[in-house]
Amino acid sequence: MIARLINRRMAVADMGKAGMAIMVFGLAACAEESGESSTTSFGTTPSTGGPAGTTPSSPSSTTTPADTTSSPPASGAATSWHRVALSGVSAYILYRNGEGALVDTGNPGDHGAIETALGEVGLGWDSIGHVIVTHKHGDHQGSAEAIAQVAPGATFYAGEGDAPSIRLPAPPTIVGDSDRVFDLNIVETPGHTPGHLTVHDPVSGILVAGDSLNGVGSGVSGSDSGVGGANPRFSEDMAAAEDSIRKMAQLSFEVILFGHGEPLLEGGTAAVDTLIETLP
Repeated sequence: MIARLINRRMAVADMGKAGMAIMVFGLAACAEESGESSTTSFGTTPSTGGPAGTTPSSPSSTTTPADTTSSPPASGAATSWHRVALSGVSAYILYRNGEGALVDTGNPGDHGAIETALGEVGLGWDSIGHVIVTHKHGDHQGSAEAIAQVAPGATFYAGEGDAPSIRLPAPPTIVGDSDRVFDLNIVETPGHTPGHLTVHDPVSGILVAGDSLNGVGSGVSGSDSGVGGANPRFSEDMAAAEDSIRKMAQLSFEVILFGHGEPLLEGGTAAVDTLIETLP
């Protein structure tokens, strides 16, 4: 069982030494777009690879497992990550030393596919000590209540502006720029929603963007890939969303894991810098 840890520090402070893992889940275009299910898993050197709904009454409901692609677990202090692409949304597991944290929970009923993905990297619900919900939209918090039943030892986290809308048996722990969860930096990135969060792992060079950014193209560094900003159709404050992009550009990362779109596997900070040049 994972120790529960939040250390108040600067948002972009160096990572601690604690072993850690984090699973990240997002959905495409906030519950109004759909896509085919698949999962992808990577180490630090990767291989190729709306409105909220109603939580099902039983956490053991049947869910079609997603396809998977994996890379070997990272060694030492590095973090490996595992992507689960649900119906129109992606999920990510950043894991280390047999411990994990879940970020975003997909739509209602997605907990079964998430459980399958955990097993693919040798983890189970008893390995999950932390669940970070990037924002309040139903494709990101939809299975939170069901997961709270099967992972009773997990602490749930959300941004202050979105926390009241997260449906859980007990309110989530509010986190922001001065917080670290499981030795990962929490970064406030409002705009898509008032309390939107991203997660930054400076040691492994990973940014989990939720819906503050979107993937464009193949996700493999090159002319056919790139980064887009928050989707205006689903975002509450585009001026704030653009400021959040500028804020993320101050961080250092290679990999960007999106709620929507293929992961960007390298050149993440440079891609965000390029995006900023297109902003008003």
